[in-house]
Amino acid sequence: MHSPHPSFSSYSPYSPHSLDTRVPAVLLRLDRNPFPHGTLGAVRSLGRAGVEVHLVADDAHGPVGRSRHLRRTHPAPPVTATPQEVRTALLRVSARVGRPAVLIPLDDAGALAVSAVRVALTDRYLLPRTTPGLPGRLADKGTLAGLCARFGVPHPPTVAPASPAEAAAAVSALGAPAVAKWSRPWLLPRDGGLRSAVLVRTPREAAALHERAPDAGSPLLLQAYVPGGRDADWFVHGYVARDGAVLGGGTGRKRRARPRAAGPTAVGEWAHDAELWTLARRLLTALDYRGAFDLDLRRDPRSGTYHLLDFNPRPGAQFRLFADGAGTDVVRAAHLDLTHRPVPAPAPLPGRTFVVENHAPLTALTARRRPRPERATTTAEFAWRDPDDPAPAAELWRRWRGHVLRRSRARLARGVQNTLLTLSTRARETSPAVLTGTTTTERAVTDA
Repeated sequence: MHSPHPSFSSYSPYSPHSLDTRVPAVLLRLDRNPFPHGTLGAVRSLGRAGVEVHLVADDAHGPVGRSRHLRRTHPAPPVTATPQEVRTALLRVSARVGRPAVLIPLDDAGALAVSAVRVALTDRYLLPRTTPGLPGRLADKGTLAGLCARFGVPHPPTVAPASPAEAAAAVSALGAPAVAKWSRPWLLPRDGGLRSAVLVRTPREAAALHERAPDAGSPLLLQAYVPGGRDADWFVHGYVARDGAVLGGGTGRKRRARPRAAGPTAVGEWAHDAELWTLARRLLTALDYRGAFDLDLRRDPRSGTYHLLDFNPRPGAQFRLFADGAGTDVVRAAHLDLTHRPVPAPAPLPGRTFVVENHAPLTALTARRRPRPERATTTAEFAWRDPDDPAPAAELWRRWRGHVLRRSRARLARGVQNTLLTLSTRARETSPAVLTGTTTTERAVTDA
């Protein structure tokens, strides 16, 4: 199949900034997250613009699969699939779609797989040019530290211990608490009880966590803890076009996260920060990066320095926060750029908020709903609820009740187990030593 690129620049039957609806979009997500609100945002954004949207994910019967803006779901290979297996699946999808499509990975595993087989996909899919291997080095939290050092971007001191003893020593050297994170968190087993990042407060905790490394699928990293606080957690989203321009994004801050201070954004606010935007653009230019990106940073209140914590080479889950006054967001910017159509001039909407209802229910109850789904305003955008597309939210809440119940039962079981273990340990530590052959009277005297 010949590349469709030459015809795009000369085709303009619509308004200058409308998306080319001849070109479908294929969204790829390999992880098995049952509540992927970022994926739903991409489906709705492109679907409302008239683009035919296909989703390669395990969502046929989930909330996203109920969206009226989705043309079809296609089975996804597992998150552990090789790049060649992902390529085979995508070529199969291309045959079903029947014409070239814009391909947008929505998770790290998918982005890395597509990057590895990009050349083999370019006759079927429209993709940004990427430096071979760069997305993998950025997504891997171990190699990201080296890139930050190379390009002068602040990053917390990070150690990759090779043994439990080294992990314990690293906490002593970095100071407690320290952040423990897995270098490639998308490889974590779904029900293995391991989180992508946790705080460890003692050397013993770090050593115990390192012993789980064989289950994690990637090395354990220990990182100096940057104190949080109000307005400490920030993010930068956008899309870097063919000419290097950064489109469809901005800088935002987490107003609420789940889990608190360590989890994904539950409530985010578009808040322009010129220093942070300049830092992000400088890094993107130094990397010669192209495509969608999602950066997570923490501002150190002691120095005012922004430390880069994560670089995700794909759209962030809350990318719809940055839908501007012209209707442009990260995925629309990607579609416009890859089909060689002009992107509208930025029309920022600082103060706009994004609310993930199942993670911030009280905020969702009080936030005002934007009046028209196809027009961005400075009011709140909800991750799930939308009168224009109600089925995903209804399915979310139907499933969420069972999810919360299962999590509560598991948490209760762990709490009981930990309590019993603690009591058992204390009993052993406080019980008197009994020597073989001593009588009850002798033990009573010894105890006294």
